[in-house]
Amino acid sequence: MISTQPFGRTGHDSTRVIFGAAALGGMSQSRADQTLAVMSAAGINHIDTAASYGESELRLRDFLSDHRTDHFLATKTGERTGSAARRELETSLERLGVDHVDLIQLHNLVEPEEFEVAHGAGGAVEALVAARDEGLVRWIGVTGHGTRIADMHLRSLDRFDFDSVLLPYNASMMQNPAYATAFDALVARCATRRVAVQTIKSVARRRWPAESTEPHYAWYEPLPEGDALRRGVAFVLNREGLFLNTSSDGRLLPAIIAAATADLPMPTDSELGADMADLGITPLFDGAELERI
Repeated sequence: MISTQPFGRTGHDSTRVIFGAAALGGMSQSRADQTLAVMSAAGINHIDTAASYGESELRLRDFLSDHRTDHFLATKTGERTGSAARRELETSLERLGVDHVDLIQLHNLVEPEEFEVAHGAGGAVEALVAARDEGLVRWIGVTGHGTRIADMHLRSLDRFDFDSVLLPYNASMMQNPAYATAFDALVARCATRRVAVQTIKSVARRRWPAESTEPHYAWYEPLPEGDALRRGVAFVLNREGLFLNTSSDGRLLPAIIAAATADLPMPTDSELGADMADLGITPLFDGAELERI
């Protein structure tokens, strides 16, 4: 079974593997139901979706009607003003068919100007606090991509007492010294304040090559099933306190689950280096041209 640990200060023991429901966004309902059955059989008890993930919230609706109390449910809003964030939250609740979510997250809060709007008077943070007071959400988090996000999350934690953060973490990104330093500082701050740390892109290989003709089920090319993917999962789960969000390529869910239940050791630097060389693994973000998704 997949191990569990406290999800920050929420009082919920979440599986260390969180189901990334972005995978459902482009699926038919029948395919989504099959994917959720795989998730459920593995004992995963935490689901992460977002208003912007296509049909994901709708694909979860029937499943949640029978299994809501068995799962910690998180969604996200990309809106920055309070009124727009409130509308998007209400729409998410309707689409999911629930009266509240456990966690609402400010989605990809990276740009400084958006940060100021969200944290300012009449901004999304203020509206989500009001929604929490009304019982529509229980906890509030913040997410993001790119090489700047660890520093931005530290800024967010200075401005508001968020309950969770979410950001990229894999061996290739941690080769960036500035990102690694900021990531480690963020993890230390979160441990002190009992803030949950969720990671994404654990099995990312690179951005899709221009000549690629295979189906794209994620905006990035994931690692293929095999040893490199297993080492990508192990790289995350061997670091104490982190959670791993599964890939938006739902085909990889069984392989990620298998790796997570295998209790694999931390991969060595030589193994990770060989994977990068053999598979052409490169960071998804570079602080410049590749900073935005």
